[in-house]
Amino acid sequence: MTSNPTTPPRPFDVTTVFPQLAPLARTATRLHPRPGLPSPQDSSIGGPLLWPADEPWPHCDGPHVWDQHNPAPSPDDVRLQRRITEDAVRRADGNPASLRYTPEELADYQRARAGRPWPDGPIPLLPVAQIHLRDVPSLRPPGPADLLQVLWCPFDHPALPRTAVLWRTAASVTDVLTTPPEPSVIQSADYLPQPCLLSPEVVTEYPHSEDLEHEVRRQMETCRTWQVAAEPDEWDEDELTPEDVYNSSLSVAPGWKIGGWTRWGLTDPHPRLCGACGAQMDSLLTIASSEWGETSKSWIPHEDRDVSASSLNPYPEQPTMVQIADGNNLHLYACPASLEHPHLVLIQ
Repeated sequence: MTSNPTTPPRPFDVTTVFPQLAPLARTATRLHPRPGLPSPQDSSIGGPLLWPADEPWPHCDGPHVWDQHNPAPSPDDVRLQRRITEDAVRRADGNPASLRYTPEELADYQRARAGRPWPDGPIPLLPVAQIHLRDVPSLRPPGPADLLQVLWCPFDHPALPRTAVLWRTAASVTDVLTTPPEPSVIQSADYLPQPCLLSPEVVTEYPHSEDLEHEVRRQMETCRTWQVAAEPDEWDEDELTPEDVYNSSLSVAPGWKIGGWTRWGLTDPHPRLCGACGAQMDSLLTIASSEWGETSKSWIPHEDRDVSASSLNPYPEQPTMVQIADGNNLHLYACPASLEHPHLVLIQ
C-alpha cells in the first residue's frame, strides 16, 4: 500500500440544510490509485492478479469492432512508450525546457507507434482491478471469498465494454500463474491501466441530485436555502447553480471507488435490476477516467493539492491512464441477493 491520501472535509454538512438526506447516506471507499509496482498479493489497479496456475485464463470471443487498415499497439508497445516518456521527464527534473529524447528512445518510440496487425480468434482479457477484503472491508464477498478480481476485453464492442468479475479466496491460491496470456494488440492505450497501488479511504456520499425526490431538488434551486450553512462566496452564482454545487462538492465522490452512489450525466437514473432475480443491484466498482475534474476539485486529497498540471505532467488526475468513452466512468453493479448472479455494467 502507498501513503494515505486524505479527502478534505466537505465545504459544509449538507444534512444541516436538508436533513432528509441523512438516511440516504452511503459509505464509499475511494481507492486512490497511484503508480507503483504491485505484486500478485497486493490490491491494485492494472497489476498482476493472484491467479491459480491451473485455472484457464478468461478470453473474449467477440464480436469485436476494429479497423483492419490501422495497426494497433501491443501492450508492450504501450508500456515502452510510457517508459520512454517517464525516463525523459525524470531526466528533465521538472523543467519542460530540458525535456529531450535520446536518438535510441526516438527510434524505439516510433517503432512502438507503428503498431501491429489485428488479431484473429479469442482475445485474452486484461487485468483491471484486484481488491482484497483486508483492504476494503465493505466488499461483502460471497461465502469464504476475500478477493475481488476484475478483467476486461481491450477492444470496442457494439455495446458496453465487456468485463469479467470474479471472487476467490486468496489463501487457496498456492501456485500463482506468473505469465498470464496477453492480447497481441489492444484497441487503444486507454484500455491498458498503468499498474497502481491503492490507498483505500472511506468517505460518506449522498445521492446525486438526479436520484433525489422532486421536492428536494426544488428546494435546491433557492440559494437562500444554502446560505444558512455556507458562506455566500462558497460558489459563483453566475457560473454554478446550487444543484451544481451539491453534485460537484457535496454528494458523490469522483474517481475509482468501491460502493457509494452513481454520478449521473449521460442518462437519467433508471433501475439497475438483476437479470437473474430482479433485485435492485448495488454499486460495486467505479472505473474512472480521472480522480477529479474541473467541477470536483474539492475532492482532491490534501497530499495532491500541490501536484499541478504541467507540460511534464499534464494529467496528474489520471494516474491509471484509463479513459472511458471520452472521459466518463464505467460502473459495475452486483446483486445483493447473490454475488454469483451476473453483474451489470453502465457508463456514465
